[in-house]
Amino acid sequence: MSKKKNGFGKFLTGALVGAGLGVLFAPKKGAETRKELKQKFDELLAKAKEIDVDEVKDTVENKIEEIKAELEDLDKEKVMKVAKQKAKQIEEKCNELLNYAIEKGTPVLEKTADSVRVKTIEVIKQILNKLEKEN
Repeated sequence: MSKKKNGFGKFLTGALVGAGLGVLFAPKKGAETRKELKQKFDELLAKAKEIDVDEVKDTVENKIEEIKAELEDLDKEKVMKVAKQKAKQIEEKCNELLNYAIEKGTPVLEKTADSVRVKTIEVIKQILNKLEKEN
């Protein structure tokens, strides 16, 4: 607990010093600057007194865990979506190749194009199945 308070104390000190330096270097009269600096310190101190350190810590930890879980899911979903899109594009190109071979009326080319298409679809299905099992 003392470590938490000590860390918070360092944070508060850093914030106060930063606010103080910012106000001191502003191009204003000395009295105006000191008055503004006192107001900033009072505001910061009031806000600091309202902070529940344990609540902040718990909330931050929970949010970080939620974000990490969402990112992990997003990555899996995104990979699967992209893989399916690419699989569809590859299959379409194989079909275009086969149709071209059929159109040109060359039986040897048609047979080879069809065999490439079948093998490509088989490999695509294996890859997609592997990705689905990993998820």
